[in-house]
Amino acid sequence: MNQDHKKIALRMIPYGLYIITSVSDKGEIAASTIDWLTQTSFKPPLIAAGIKIDSSAFKIINQSKHFALNILTKGQQNLAVSFFKKVTLENNLINGHKFHTDLTGSPILDDITSYIECKLIEIVNIGDHSVFIGEVINASINREFSGRPDDHTLTLRDLGEKVFYGG
Repeated sequence: MNQDHKKIALRMIPYGLYIITSVSDKGEIAASTIDWLTQTSFKPPLIAAGIKIDSSAFKIINQSKHFALNILTKGQQNLAVSFFKKVTLENNLINGHKFHTDLTGSPILDDITSYIECKLIEIVNIGDHSVFIGEVINASINREFSGRPDDHTLTLRDLGEKVFYGG
């Protein structure tokens, strides 16, 4: 296989940006920017997210059995970048951002337009990322917007010409 062709072909897959969050029963917080996400079923509503196996998100979601997807919208590049790094919880802020909780107790960032909360159904462990399958048990829209919802989603492309994931 031509490795350059493989890399380019895989980078042609569009990626939205999301911040996945969870909290353990000991109060440990996971908050990471992810981009491998898709809906996999209508009934029940299921999503699948790729989570790096050596991440705190993997450990905490696996333990808590729930997570939230904070959906980022155009213009929230700085919010996405702030969760590329290790999580800090200071003065009731996660990486400097206000949050609240809802049904699962997972952190919901106050600055996002919408979120989805899931209970963990299954983990598929293959490769350097595992696929976490979650059933949607709660969702909310915090602001009105017009047009197609997916036109508003922040994408990896929005971070600039030199930012890639995959390949």
